[in-house]
Amino acid sequence: MARRYWLFKSEPNVYSIEDLKSEKDQIGGWEGVRNYQARNLLRDEIKKGDRVLFYHSRIKPMAVVGTATVAKEGYPDHEQFDSKAKYFDPKADPKNPRWFQVDIQYRSSFKRPVTLTEMREYSELKDMMLLRKGSRLSIQPVSSDEWKFICKLGGVRA
Repeated sequence: MARRYWLFKSEPNVYSIEDLKSEKDQIGGWEGVRNYQARNLLRDEIKKGDRVLFYHSRIKPMAVVGTATVAKEGYPDHEQFDSKAKYFDPKADPKNPRWFQVDIQYRSSFKRPVTLTEMREYSELKDMMLLRKGSRLSIQPVSSDEWKFICKLGGVRA
């Protein structure tokens, strides 16, 4: 199966590229996703070896700040079952998990962030899901060409 490319959004005060970089073996779980469309991507579509653009959201400026590789395919998000956890879901059933996560491994930090405003300036990115009006999904597919172009803008090897 061909490698696929994704954009994962995270608020940097919740989980940043630096947090991922500081994890043991630079691998972190992408847990806490509570949107069914994003859950379906985590559970069914995102595979080990796929590449991830790490996007810092809800800050100024919002920007792609680095890259990661999927290190482990979708598995049940453990926090859905923990009543003390931030992402607890009382309707979740261990026999039929509702929420999934993947593990990602740090790959690179951009030499400079590629901002949302800057991305809007390039015709090469005109079809990118992130740039569509009303597109708020926290996990989004990215084309191979978009991946390469953004990595080039960020000053890292694709």
